[in-house]
Amino acid sequence: MLIRPLKKAPFAAVDDEKGRPVDLAQRLKGRVALVNFWATWCAPCVTELPTLDRLQGELGSDRFEVVAVSVDLKGIEKVGPFWKEKGYKHLAIRLDQRGTMMKAFGTRGLPTTFLVDHEGNVVGYLEGHADWASPEAKALIRHYLERARR
Repeated sequence: MLIRPLKKAPFAAVDDEKGRPVDLAQRLKGRVALVNFWATWCAPCVTELPTLDRLQGELGSDRFEVVAVSVDLKGIEKVGPFWKEKGYKHLAIRLDQRGTMMKAFGTRGLPTTFLVDHEGNVVGYLEGHADWASPEAKALIRHYLERARR
């Protein structure tokens, strides 16, 4: 669903796999981002994550990043072994155990994915899973990357 009028992405600090805070507002400044909220217990999320990993592998750069944010309450204790088992190679682990960022974005269910443009605006979102490595999804990302060049 497209969002009009645009609203600024309400980034909050999340943790990395070592428990260190990651300032996403600073990290993603000037970049297009696909922000996905997920959990290990969410079957559609587990189905969707490999496509997010492929998308990051294909299009990830200093201009675009997929940010997969786990909302698992047990944090790295649960996500670490899951990540290793699945063998994700391109996505960084991001943890929102307290659900702070998930609430700020107004997420109602999992998975939910938000597209953020290079100016930090949420331009659209999708509730439910998708094939983010599909030609259509990549075309959407490329569209926003092209807009960022102008």
